[in-house]
Amino acid sequence: MLGLMQNQPLMISSLIEHANRHHGEGEIVSRRVEGDIHRCTYKDIAARSRQVAHAMDGLKLAFGDRVATLAWNGYRHLELYFGVSGTGRVLHTLNPRLHPDQIAWIANHAQDQVLCFDMTFLPIIKAIHGKATTIRHFIALCDADKLPSDTGIAGLTSYEAWIAPHPATYAWPEFDENTASSMCYTSGTTGNPKAALYSHRSTILHAFAGSMPDALNMSARDSVLPVVPMFHVNAWGLPYAAAMTGAKLVFPGPAMDGKSIFELIEGEKVSFAAGVPTVWQMMLAHMQAGKLRFSTLRRTVIGGSACPPAMITAFNDDYGVEVLHAWGMTEMSPVGTVCTLKNKHLALSPDDKMKVRLKQGRGLYGVDMKIVDPDGRELPWDGKSFGDLLVKGPWIISDYFNSEAGSPLVDGWFPTGDVATIDSDGYMQITDRSKDVIKSGGEWISSIDVENIAVAHPAVAMAACIGIRHPKWDERPIIAVVKKPGAEVTREDLLAFYEGKIAKWQVPDDVVFVDAIPLGGTGKMQKTKLREILKDYVLPGA
Repeated sequence: MLGLMQNQPLMISSLIEHANRHHGEGEIVSRRVEGDIHRCTYKDIAARSRQVAHAMDGLKLAFGDRVATLAWNGYRHLELYFGVSGTGRVLHTLNPRLHPDQIAWIANHAQDQVLCFDMTFLPIIKAIHGKATTIRHFIALCDADKLPSDTGIAGLTSYEAWIAPHPATYAWPEFDENTASSMCYTSGTTGNPKAALYSHRSTILHAFAGSMPDALNMSARDSVLPVVPMFHVNAWGLPYAAAMTGAKLVFPGPAMDGKSIFELIEGEKVSFAAGVPTVWQMMLAHMQAGKLRFSTLRRTVIGGSACPPAMITAFNDDYGVEVLHAWGMTEMSPVGTVCTLKNKHLALSPDDKMKVRLKQGRGLYGVDMKIVDPDGRELPWDGKSFGDLLVKGPWIISDYFNSEAGSPLVDGWFPTGDVATIDSDGYMQITDRSKDVIKSGGEWISSIDVENIAVAHPAVAMAACIGIRHPKWDERPIIAVVKKPGAEVTREDLLAFYEGKIAKWQVPDDVVFVDAIPLGGTGKMQKTKLREILKDYVLPGA
């Protein structure tokens, strides 16, 4: 027997229409590329999102066509979040921190048809527009009078001129809620980046779960600052959750320094902020130097990489701000766990509370977790046994977009590549990573990419890239190199060899010359042994 409830598909367009109807006066504040502060409301965003929808239709895009963005956090980017997905097209947020060649490869793999970009990234657009062969339309997120005439990009259009002729009314289509809504590529895998393809259903369910009190606890009474970029797993889903709850949104644009972030928090009475640890390190340093205090900030979610204990202590004890330690992946939309305390933890000593807060937290409803040994046997939740972490749920991928490798799932579970423990209360803690990718400032660096460039040097016989702990960036890559017999190459020569081949922040911090790199029985490099050999190594300037 089936239930007698209405079968209404979960549509992303319904989020902005809900915000328009019930929170129309809610503010969206953006620091623009031009440097000024722009203010509008959910009612404005809804109207302009409908104009975007008309403009999308005017480009004769097919249902499911990909529309890429290369943009900061701001109101125009938010309009694209709803205007693109709401019409049945797929929003594809590109990461401007990647090398232009990587961006072009990703755009071609996704078969992007349109690219909307902030003017900050015009040099990247110039570098890729001849290489990203599927893109037919380039749209600059600016006013018509801000569009330069000498870009060399044929048919370049300003966003405002593009949407201006269209009405602010639009009949959003209804379709299967499992239809693709957006996509994000992750470099947190070996080889080429892979794409997670989200659906309308998965996005709405993720927003529901993320808004819950024991998750991010978002409401119409919040002023939310997503410092995490909108090109980084859809800003952890915060734009969708904000529209669902009616929370005020404050966008930092390109100004990500500690001073600018602090001023925005104070000026816009931000109560909740989200970002990776490096952002908060810069802001705390600015505050400590000026003996500044928060007047409205009450909590911050920190993810992307492990949060140092000193940062949790500084926020909690010095400034009265609750830190929500969180964990997830691009493949998980991304939030999987949030570390909120249970009632029984409230009476614990500060040291014992810290032991809990350092964990990545409990799974949201909808995220199942387990840890297994190398033979796939499930391990107990005792806080001591550690094993490979696997997850499953309605907003976790079943396969990568356009993948030739087949589904990554193991008996219906997604292997995260992390090694973790889970205690009897369900609190998960990452202890290591089974993959050799490196996470620097919340961004992934593929060790294979770094190694491939090194071994392309004529003097290098073998190279292995590993991550070294760093006080600011969490990890930084170094490259261990075996020189070819009779060949000579200096540290400076090899680091210079990386120029123009990968993004600057992906270039190793140092070169360590070794006589040999440990190999296993199958000829694979044993990086665990290499790390042991280099256990006393200290990064220059760290």
